[in-house]
Amino acid sequence: MALRFRHQGETFLVEGNINSTTVKQFKNHLEFLLLFNKSLTLNMDGVKTIDENGLKVIKELHTASLLCNKKFSIIGKESKGIYADFLPNNAA
Repeated sequence: MALRFRHQGETFLVEGNINSTTVKQFKNHLEFLLLFNKSLTLNMDGVKTIDENGLKVIKELHTASLLCNKKFSIIGKESKGIYADFLPNNAA
């Protein structure tokens, strides 16, 4: 499934699969949005699957947003799984 972005007010709905074939489009589009907006909120409800390449891009964009003092948020049903990937592993 092709990757689509739909503008919903202050939020951008992402639809499709984020994987090795779509990750470049995903990264380029989000970098553009982050560059030209004060903040970026992604609704991930339309994402069917996301692989490690997509998670890596999200982490990179999160870091870039911090460096530029821009707000970067992820919302939606699946955002908990993405958020969990940001947490450090606790080893005993």
